[in-house]
Amino acid sequence: MKSWTDLETIQPVAVKMLMNSLVKNRLAHAYLFHGPRGTGKKDAAKLLAKSFFCLNRNGAEPCHKCRECSRIHSGNHPDVHWIEPDGQSIKKDQILHLQKEFTYTGLESNKKVYVIHEADTMTVNASNRLLKFLEEPGKQTVAILLTENSQSILNTIRSRCQIIAFQSLSARERQKQLMEKGIPESTARICSTLTSSVDEAISLSEDDWFAKARKLVIKLIEVLHEQQNEAYLFIHKQWLGHFKNRDQLSLGLDLLLIWYKDFIQYQIGREQAIVYDHENVRFEKYAFHISMQKATESLTNILDAKRRLMANVHSTLVMEQLVLQLQR
Repeated sequence: MKSWTDLETIQPVAVKMLMNSLVKNRLAHAYLFHGPRGTGKKDAAKLLAKSFFCLNRNGAEPCHKCRECSRIHSGNHPDVHWIEPDGQSIKKDQILHLQKEFTYTGLESNKKVYVIHEADTMTVNASNRLLKFLEEPGKQTVAILLTENSQSILNTIRSRCQIIAFQSLSARERQKQLMEKGIPESTARICSTLTSSVDEAISLSEDDWFAKARKLVIKLIEVLHEQQNEAYLFIHKQWLGHFKNRDQLSLGLDLLLIWYKDFIQYQIGREQAIVYDHENVRFEKYAFHISMQKATESLTNILDAKRRLMANVHSTLVMEQLVLQLQR
């Protein structure tokens, strides 16, 4: 259960602004929380709703124990509405339904909060309908829009919101949080490099599929540089059988990218920046036949493979071409 104090350790500026507004009873009628995934936007929205409704609030901090806090925490408060994308987008009908809900008197007070998650996915019609809603705010209504891409929000909507920026956590901060949860340092370092979300990093660290993925990436490195004749067979026999969809293959390419970045860090003497800290022996071994230019070209090749994958090029073709490029 997160408190404002907990969240302040990773988002001091955003939390300070919100806490000051709560203490002074000067909440805006609409907020736009923007920032990368995993930076605490949803936690902040839930805390703001709790503080708004809490029966025993202490300054800005909700008690987390009263009936109002408990129902918000469980997602069952009748006057707190969460809007999520319906498929790939938030549609006009969802905003119309929200407006209809808000025409009714609150079940226990006139306070109402609505949170629109992934607000940048709103269709044009949904955005226009929301704009009309924002133009006539209720006195005790708070709107909270969450997005990773604030530039996709209509300027007319942005202008009616108080914009709160949520900054990315550094990989070091994420690693520290993971290690505090008992995750081994080497695993915490890799997982915190792959994602900006602590929760996602924890899920990766506990995933047997991910553990095998890491081993396959190291095996691919060995095959590429020690058993080149086996590379094509390895891709078809082992790699593609494990990385079965686009997201999985993209993650595998990210792991491969990290290895080559680490090789360059090793070559220029920045061992403290290395993620694969158990690979130093292999870095030293391959330093004799992988030049800095070749390592840099490999990074470019892997990034290009990721772009082709996102452009829906078949995964088999992407990997076959990449292997040929990495072997040159």
